[in-house]
Amino acid sequence: MTNENGGWLRKLPFVGKKLADRFGKSGNVAVIRLYGVIGQAGLMKKGLNLQDLEESLEQAFEVKKLKAVALSINSPGGSPVQSALIAGRIRELAAKNEVPVYAFCEDAAASGGYWLACAGDEIYAQSASIVGSIGVISAGFGFTELIEKIGVERRVYTSGDSKSQLDPFKPEKKDDIKHLKELQNDIHEQFKGYVRARRDGKLQKEEKDLFNGNFWTGAAAADLGLVDGLGELKAVCRDKFGDKVSFKDVSKPKGWLQRKLGMESRLDAVGRGLMNQVEERWWWGRLGL
Repeated sequence: MTNENGGWLRKLPFVGKKLADRFGKSGNVAVIRLYGVIGQAGLMKKGLNLQDLEESLEQAFEVKKLKAVALSINSPGGSPVQSALIAGRIRELAAKNEVPVYAFCEDAAASGGYWLACAGDEIYAQSASIVGSIGVISAGFGFTELIEKIGVERRVYTSGDSKSQLDPFKPEKKDDIKHLKELQNDIHEQFKGYVRARRDGKLQKEEKDLFNGNFWTGAAAADLGLVDGLGELKAVCRDKFGDKVSFKDVSKPKGWLQRKLGMESRLDAVGRGLMNQVEERWWWGRLGL
């Protein structure tokens, strides 16, 4: 090529411009979108989980002329197990292929969403993104008084004294609550350990203030060292790799009707069910979103 725009190659009929653009690129950034609740999002719909993401993750690190993998994250959290599995797989592939990973927080990277963000070598956010919530939560309902009022008798038979612990139709027991808190503390320590390892030397505040379940805007998170800076995915990557870098979205494609008509299929919409929508709404609602 004789000049920056592709020279004689660009002048070829039909395919010249495409070829010149292709050869003029400085490399590719694979983009994978991690959107939604992590784990089981409801009664009939799966959220983000490693099984569904495995193929997309592998494809991301197989893109030719790969400069980096960019994680676009918009998640209020969810399953700590799936958070750890997904983040672990990303780090495994990054080490194997010796490719940097950059995480970009959109509306939220909170709780398990922040766990995913920590899989990045660097984390970026928008000024108004919700970031953090490094803690563990368990929520439910108790129906003991209701069941008495409507005249229903609860019958449960178990083999094992603890098999029916935390039954919502029975009064809470101190031993059950103690056991649940121990589980939560164990998971919380795992979460904190991962953040410590991935943000080593970057955190700018005492752990008791960062790991208490609180969450902040992206601007505040940058001051706290929870993210490396503020910026949008393409702008940051172009700053790192040049204006000619290409972006390859390898996220799992939408269904046929979603791609053709821009909408969910009727069966999928019905299948989600009211309970699924309520539960997913709760995850976002706790962040004020």
